[in-house]
Amino acid sequence: MTLGEARDRDGREPVSEARDREADPTASVESVESVVRAQLAKALGGRRGMVEAAVPTALFTLLWLTTRELRLALVVSVVAAVALLVVRLVQRSTVQFVVNALVGIGIGWFFVHLSARNGGSVDDQALAYFLPGILYNTAYSVVLSLTNVVRWPLVGFMVGSVTGDPTAWHRDRQVVRLCSLLTWLLVLPCLVRVVVQAPLWLAGTSGSIDADTAVAVLGILKIVLGWPLQLAALGSMVWVLGRNHTPVERATQA
Repeated sequence: MTLGEARDRDGREPVSEARDREADPTASVESVESVVRAQLAKALGGRRGMVEAAVPTALFTLLWLTTRELRLALVVSVVAAVALLVVRLVQRSTVQFVVNALVGIGIGWFFVHLSARNGGSVDDQALAYFLPGILYNTAYSVVLSLTNVVRWPLVGFMVGSVTGDPTAWHRDRQVVRLCSLLTWLLVLPCLVRVVVQAPLWLAGTSGSIDADTAVAVLGILKIVLGWPLQLAALGSMVWVLGRNHTPVERATQA
């Protein structure tokens, strides 16, 4: 049975399925909404994941503004991320979010190195640290938007990863519409970051505004427009998901 066959035109449960559920009171129907909520919660990492993502950036920005020692700021941010990683390892909990932070710092450090190698000033190097995030959010916005344009929204594959059939959800127009809306909500935070941060980065690089001011504001924005903005998008998604109950059908094994 397909996703679309799991309900009738009025959105009600088919009689045959209702009888099956009455015969087996322990049976439950998993919904697209519950699947996506679970996948998003796993991807975001909760409050602890948010803190782990914010601490290295906060330390980098604070040390750069107070000491003007770029290498010190980079080293301390790495040490903080490694310390968080060690705590995760000791507690035997997932290290995904700390590793993500370390990768982000590593990429930022690489861009700083490129700037230095190309003769960039210390100010240019500090600004270079924030460029990867802007590029990442730009690419993420473009890719997710394209999945919606071609009507294969990324969130749909979250459903597919649980049902066992990665493309079955696409046969149901209602599920495609729901996943498209949720994907746009994922695009929005990335788009806001690019629109706000990119002009500021360009202004600091070109000398239109003081480099220290640009670094300070970029550091603050990286935190403010990070998890808080992501949580706002998630809240919108939860609101959307709370309005519907679209059954999903797991793929049966031969």
